[in-house]
Amino acid sequence: MLMIGKQLTAEQRVTKAVVDILGNPKYIALAGVLMVGNRTVDNKTSTACTNGRDERYGRAFVDSLNDAELRFVVLHECYHKLYRHLTTWRHLWKEDHGRANKACDHVINIKILDDNKDKFATMPQTPDGKPLGMYDEKYRGMDSAQVYKLLASEPEDEGGGEGGDEGMDEHDWEGAESLSDEEKKELERDIDEAVRQGALAAGKLGIEVDRDLKQLMQPKVDWREALREFLSTNCKGNDFSTWSRPNRRFISSGHYLPSGVSQRIGDVVIGVDTSGSIGSSDLAKFLTEVKSICDTIQPEKIHLLYWDTSVRAHETYNAETSDGLVASTKPKGGGGTDASCVPKYLSKHGINPTAVVMLTDGYIENWGTWSHPVLWCVIDGTEKYAPVGTTLHVQWDN
Repeated sequence: MLMIGKQLTAEQRVTKAVVDILGNPKYIALAGVLMVGNRTVDNKTSTACTNGRDERYGRAFVDSLNDAELRFVVLHECYHKLYRHLTTWRHLWKEDHGRANKACDHVINIKILDDNKDKFATMPQTPDGKPLGMYDEKYRGMDSAQVYKLLASEPEDEGGGEGGDEGMDEHDWEGAESLSDEEKKELERDIDEAVRQGALAAGKLGIEVDRDLKQLMQPKVDWREALREFLSTNCKGNDFSTWSRPNRRFISSGHYLPSGVSQRIGDVVIGVDTSGSIGSSDLAKFLTEVKSICDTIQPEKIHLLYWDTSVRAHETYNAETSDGLVASTKPKGGGGTDASCVPKYLSKHGINPTAVVMLTDGYIENWGTWSHPVLWCVIDGTEKYAPVGTTLHVQWDN
């Protein structure tokens, strides 16, 4: 890192870096995201930091960077915001702070380096010339959840490929969590609008919008409503009136009216992937929603299956016992992901459900062959789609 640009203040240099990026045609689609939140320079921040909305830069750190390195850092913080890292991957951070930070940084740095073969933005270096940021080619093509899983299987002292081991910025997860509900909703709206406007501007200039932005422009679906719609549609009971049993409420008054009869639907199967990506709090949210829906549609039984490469646990609940579903369930499993074990298990045990809901991270070796309506609730912000049934991408509330 070089001590240059001293004729400008650190604040001016950060502003100049933003202007330089805005002036580069390949980043026109990022213009709106670059304008989201506040950007400040202080003497307390050691490097750079974001809470997913605002950015902070350490004065000494900015002074140590050349212009191309500073542009790299500004882009790095911008991508944290664009990818919503501090909300999408909060459950990973709660599990392992350091590993979550590294996983997010690996994904961003590969992206920036790929886009800057012309050296418009270059990764900062240590005084001895080594890359400061996280970077390893073996994580190419992966999202943060995939990188996180691989990092978990590596020795703590294993190096970070060509890049550094500690990263070049800080992630203010606590600051992101401290935003009010209204601020979080506003930030979500601001980023969505920034992505759309950026894509529109790029299109007008004939600049192709990259794959990441296209994915972020996909319409968001409330997973709770979609889950309720799936179960309600596939699990309709038969309600009818019959004269064979007069309604007792009116017999005493001399009126003979038909009584209502409701036939409950069959069984519902909930299959939970226990290969490691679904935390206990998120599982509780999901099961709470499932129970609420089942209270309405009233299946004969709820079969709760925990699986990885085979079904590891099978719990059953009915109308009388479903109140304890969330509190009493005991997940089991933890290795591999072969969803085909679930339909095989159902067939072997003679379970013929009206509908099946599978909760998974989407990294599945074998999706299986199904003879029942199946909804795949895919978590972790991945863009995986099941080759069979219906896929619903679930983004947890924070």
